[in-house]
Amino acid sequence: MDTAGLDFVEVTEVAGDPVSSEQLERVTHRYVWASKFCPDKDVAEIACGTGPGLGLLNRESKTFEAADFSQPMLEKARAHYGDRIRLAQIDAQDMPYEDASKDVLIILEAIYYLQDLKKFIDECRRVLRPGGTLLLATANKDLPDFNPSPFSHRYLGASELVAEFSAIRSEIELFGYLAVDEISGLQRSLRPIKRLAVNLGLMPRTMRGKRLLKRLVFGPPVRMPAEIIGADIVYNEPTALPLDKPDRRHKVIYCAIKLQ
Repeated sequence: MDTAGLDFVEVTEVAGDPVSSEQLERVTHRYVWASKFCPDKDVAEIACGTGPGLGLLNRESKTFEAADFSQPMLEKARAHYGDRIRLAQIDAQDMPYEDASKDVLIILEAIYYLQDLKKFIDECRRVLRPGGTLLLATANKDLPDFNPSPFSHRYLGASELVAEFSAIRSEIELFGYLAVDEISGLQRSLRPIKRLAVNLGLMPRTMRGKRLLKRLVFGPPVRMPAEIIGADIVYNEPTALPLDKPDRRHKVIYCAIKLQ
């Protein structure tokens, strides 16, 4: 699918929207995880959406800026942050940053929307300094009830992440978050039904369409905040994963790729 004309509002957690408690937990956790790589670094988040974690990343970084492909997303982020954070509309496959200008690049739950993964990787190699780090978070495609976004191009599981980024000189670490054997009994009981719905193409395609189902599973929704406040965050370290096999236990895969 050509995503050039999409604004991604219908498939992204937007500030102010009702979301499940698990969605908010996932958003919060990935930003806290990423922030631990940022102290004393020049950092950029690409595909930042409406920017719930920008304040946290900005506080932890030496310098920080953020960007997104979607103008409507950026307008919402600017409405909240004003001139606190530099925001720009960019294509992650053609970044405007200077060569060797960043220590950390962050792309969270968005790499599967990129049409040309190789071009993105080449851009990361160009923009990152030697020893710089690319941080990724992605939904785990290797779970049996995985439900892809309708606008996605290609999801990378643990094995695919290692294969793609081993092609460049890098050190790779993988982590898993939200183990499926630790979720509620109701969620576990509904997973086979979700798998059947996914296989039959019956799952709603947009965030709006998924809200009723999530309310049944996760309970009353909460509001997606415009900004995550650090004092409200409870954080547990993700689980280190092996590099030589798919992960079939966690809902979310984190990947830290350090260029040599």
